[in-house]
Amino acid sequence: MGDWLTASFFSIIAAGFFVGTIVGLTGMGGGALMTPALIFLGVGDASTVVTADLTAAAIYKTGGAITHAKEGAPNWTLARWLITGSVPFALAGPWIIHRVAGSADQLDTLLKECIGFALLFAALTYALRIYVNLRRVRGGGPSVDPDPTIRPLVTVAVGALGGLLVGVTSVGSGSVIMISLVMLYPGLSALRLVGTDLVQAVPLVIAAAISNIILNGLDWHILIPLVIGSLPGSILGSRIAPRVPQSYIRRGIVVVLTMSGLALLDKSGWAPLGAGDDQTHPVLIALVGVAMIVVMPLIWGLLRKGQGLPMFGAPTVAELDGPVPLPPAEPSGIAGTDDRPHVP
Repeated sequence: MGDWLTASFFSIIAAGFFVGTIVGLTGMGGGALMTPALIFLGVGDASTVVTADLTAAAIYKTGGAITHAKEGAPNWTLARWLITGSVPFALAGPWIIHRVAGSADQLDTLLKECIGFALLFAALTYALRIYVNLRRVRGGGPSVDPDPTIRPLVTVAVGALGGLLVGVTSVGSGSVIMISLVMLYPGLSALRLVGTDLVQAVPLVIAAAISNIILNGLDWHILIPLVIGSLPGSILGSRIAPRVPQSYIRRGIVVVLTMSGLALLDKSGWAPLGAGDDQTHPVLIALVGVAMIVVMPLIWGLLRKGQGLPMFGAPTVAELDGPVPLPPAEPSGIAGTDDRPHVP
């Protein structure tokens, strides 16, 4: 029993609860937040952490997928094509990275670099997703099409990219695949997009978990406290979500993803940063975060202004990213201009 009730055990529970709450609040950030958190806690090497995180994700994503399958009406044809591309690459990804790395030390360094770049990519795709939704809302949006004409080749390619990213890093099943679906099938409602993404993510994450378990084994000392913490956290987040200003949380996640990605690249000794485990640059990473906090609202305001909206106000980030009906925006003061966002 003493082997279990350690400081690491309780720190993993705390991290799992925190990340689970964020996932419940926003519907995003599972692997992208949990994997770097566990690496920075030092509970195991990168491959061990990725394996445990994927296994935990396979557990809680299944519950979400079952709920959406019953109530969210996912597009099953689209999900099948995504699965066709994602599952083989999710199975192959861990074997490819092991073959490229060679030794255990090289594998740990390479995985940290891959996860770092995946986190930066996830932050970029989420920001792009919000901007695409802003343009759709201001343009009146496409007509709702619950059963769009599927484009098999490009959909399989999207699944393959997502499968490879998840199999190697555990990051990308939500961010990369979701923005691709938004751009390829703009007529799908937000509810059907989320449902489709969750349904296709279950076999993807299970395949990635199985492949990583075969190669790396499974550390139950990480998995069990991770599940213990994340499940109640996700339930709590889901219940308090309507009362929490998600706009700030979602923008905060983009900042955290960027800082975590740079920190992992720094920790891996990536050449442009020139650091490593023995020497890192925490001040530089912190300055990047502060700069993003200051600059991001200004850039977002300019993008809104370019779409004919006030720099700040409705629609908020959370309203753009979900199925919540958008309230009218405040008039801009320009005669003859209607600043009310149009709901697709």
